[in-house]
This record gives sequence, structure tokens and C-alpha cells, in this order.
Amino acid sequence: MKVSEICEILKATVLSGEMHLDDRITGCGSADLMEDVLSATTDGCVLLTGVTTEQVVRTAKVARVGAVVFVRGKKPEKNVVQLAKSYDLPLLFTRYSLFVASGRLYMGGLRGLDGSW
Repeated sequence: MKVSEICEILKATVLSGEMHLDDRITGCGSADLMEDVLSATTDGCVLLTGVTTEQVVRTAKVARVGAVVFVRGKKPEKNVVQLAKSYDLPLLFTRYSLFVASGRLYMGGLRGLDGSW
């Protein structure tokens, strides 16, 4: 699934990484604990989270996450968006809850990461 398709399914707003809308996403995971992201990630996956700190962006970079989606309408501070831009990482936000966003992506054909998240 492409990042642009995730945007459509989640009615998401792009905060950074507009040039990556055609990038392919390999799977999906949801986590608010960044240690879970580091222990159970696949290159190019999308991370759904309610945490909007710089640590999320730094963790996503290390874990080679393909895109980050902030749920529940949570918008990160400008410094978080700037950090994502410096890492060339797509950041999106949606008004859907973590549960609903995960379900919508699943129904759209995106699968989880081997059940470890």
C-alpha cells in the first residue's frame, strides 16, 4: 500500500514527507511505547501512535519506519515536524482513534507485522 492510500483511508493530513506519497508501505504496527517499536518493526512499515514527541521520530528513523501516523487528532509541535523533515520521514495525522485507524487500514488490505505489535 502506498502512503497516499493510507492518507485516503485515514482521511489524514500530511505534515511532512509529501514527496514520499508514492512510497510503498510493507505493514502496519501500533505502539505508544517506543521500545516496542524497536523490538518489533519491519523496514518500511507504518507506525500508528498517540505519542507526539521527538522520541517517536528518532525511534522511527532508527527502526527504518516508512511513515508515522499520529492518531486521535493529535498534532505534534513544530520541532517534531522539523525533525521529521530533516530525516525525510513522512508524518501524517488523523482524527481516528488508534483502534479505528488500525481497523480501517486492515480493511483496506494492510496487514500487521507478524502479530508482534
